[in-house]
Amino acid sequence: MFRRIIYFYIDGFKSMTVGKKLWTIIFIKLFIMFVIFRIFFFKPFLKERYPDEKSRINYVTEQLTRKPL
Repeated sequence: MFRRIIYFYIDGFKSMTVGKKLWTIIFIKLFIMFVIFRIFFFKPFLKERYPDEKSRINYVTEQLTRKPL
């Protein structure tokens, strides 16, 4: 049963024409979002400011539980 499902999707993907290009675009966009953005835009804020795990946990807990202004 599991093998039939896998072959169903493999055969369907092989017979695609436009779909292959669309999946390629989707994978490129995911790569950009998760790898490139992570490297250049999302710096390790907590590791830079708090040296140990306990102080990071305290900071995050404080930020999540404090009342907004």
